Amino acid sequence: MFDGVARRYDLTNTVLSGGRDASWRRATREALGARPGDTVLDVAAGTGVSTVELAAGGVRAIACDFSQGMLRAGAGRPVPMVAGDAMALPFADASVDGLVVSFGLRNVADPDAALREFARVVRPGGTLVVCEFSSPTWTPFRTVYTEYLMRALPRIARAVSSNPDAYVYLAESIRAWPDQPALAARIQAAGWADVEWRDLTGGIVALHRARRP
Repeated sequence: MFDGVARRYDLTNTVLSGGRDASWRRATREALGARPGDTVLDVAAGTGVSTVELAAGGVRAIACDFSQGMLRAGAGRPVPMVAGDAMALPFADASVDGLVVSFGLRNVADPDAALREFARVVRPGGTLVVCEFSSPTWTPFRTVYTEYLMRALPRIARAVSSNPDAYVYLAESIRAWPDQPALAARIQAAGWADVEWRDLTGGIVALHRARRP
């Protein structure tokens, strides 16, 4: 499915988010707080747009994605790219200083297994940041947002995406995803400590941050 949307994936994301995707990427980089010389793994990196953002300021950021079509679409970007499964990453134990997954954890077959795998490859004291769609905090807005997901999002995707049918699945996966406290509990259960979150855009997106004990 992701191979099928790769060609116009970045454009579609910008349109569907109303141009907010760039600010979400900046907020994710700031939440990670990587320092020059750190090695950071960007899981479910897609075409590498998020990886380029993470690489700012001398950070070594590596893009990893299950979809080789996505990686091919972003092959011209100046970051290393590796094909890999989030549940069985091709990296050694404690080999990276931080790990980011943006809008990809909900698409993994077993998110809890992926969270445990992330803990394996991040060094003790390292940081995890999960940037993911979440539940708007204001109830009337949550209702409007749900209607947008299930009605307007697929229609917009038909106009701009290279595989609009995939966005029906994406809308359904967003609606079924756990809210902020529930995701925080799952991150902690996978072995992470000091789990906290911050809402972006009224809770449409939430940044969860945790530390590897």
